[in-house]
Amino acid sequence: MRILLQGEAREIPDGQTVLAFLESLGLDPGRLAVELDGRILRKPEWPGRVLDPGSRLEVVHFVGGG
Repeated sequence: MRILLQGEAREIPDGQTVLAFLESLGLDPGRLAVELDGRILRKPEWPGRVLDPGSRLEVVHFVGGG
């Protein structure tokens, strides 16, 4: 199945959740914000939200510093 991540096409397995997809990228979910199809997706929704063909994801990774 094809989705868009940061505007670029990606092939992912059918039935993959937002959380599983982020983990497959090796990202730390604790430091991320996700927009799905133009809507901010709250973290408690990630494990149960299955991605659909054509889903558009924007992921922001927070970086701390001093």
